[in-house]
This record gives sequence, C-alpha cells and structure tokens, in this order.
Amino acid sequence: MASAHAGDATPAPPVGQVLFAYDGSDLAKLAIEQAGRQLASGRDALVVCVWQPGDVGFLPISERHFNAADATEVRKAAEETAAHGASLAEKAGFRSQSLAIEAAPTWEGIVDVANDHHASLIVVGSHRRRGLVGHLLGSVAAAVVVHSASSVLIVHS
Repeated sequence: MASAHAGDATPAPPVGQVLFAYDGSDLAKLAIEQAGRQLASGRDALVVCVWQPGDVGFLPISERHFNAADATEVRKAAEETAAHGASLAEKAGFRSQSLAIEAAPTWEGIVDVANDHHASLIVVGSHRRRGLVGHLLGSVAAAVVVHSASSVLIVHS
C-alpha cells in the first residue's frame, strides 16, 4: 500500500466558474488576458457587462451611435460588449458565455451575478483612482471585494 506524503499531492483546481466584469475598456481586456495566463485553461467563464440607461457604464465595442436614454439600445450595445469580452475569454483559454445585466450600482450587479451563478472567482480591472477623485467616484473593484463572498482577482494597469 502506497503512503501519501503532503508534498506528493497535487491540489485540485478550483471549481466553479470565473466571472469577468467586462466594460469594454483596455483594462478589462488586460484583466481577461492576465487571468488566462494565471488560471488553468478550460475553466468555465461568464463575462458580464453591467449597463444602466442614461449612464451607460461601459464602452461600446462598435462605432454605432445610440441613444443612451433608450434602454433597448443600451441593452443591445451591452450585449455586444459582453459577447466581445466572451470572445476574448475564449482566446485566453476559457469556455465562456456572455451576459449583459441592468444594475446600479455596477458593483452590486457584479456581486449578484457572481452569487446567482456560484462563481468561485471574480476578475475585475482597477484604475487605482486615489484621493478625492477616487473617493467621489468610488471604486467598482473595491466595492466588489468588500461585498462579495467569492474570491476576487484585481488586475491593475
């Protein structure tokens, strides 16, 4: 009978899907790429774009202009942005799906989706805003860390 030594065991990869908070920015793209380099390939991923009518909250991937007050147009642009993020996640080695949700504040939508989908990890980019600007604007990444039961990987530029 073989004995097991603590140093001989290979830890099991984490279970549960990875949730990417994707807003179409270069920083969000970098977060997906960094996670692809750091995490086991082939994991399930959900790429989420959070939107709000009037205050869009993301960078549309297409050049198409739309009326930010028209919820249908904003939702469609958010769906396109989420799908673009999912294609980036696929290229980074994940099996991904996309989801666009309406939520305010943004961090709350991210945390709710992570809870609903039992995400084991949330990946989010952080602009590292500090001082008065950071205090007034808040930080989606910081709020996700504070309010989420999931682990959070924050990628800085």
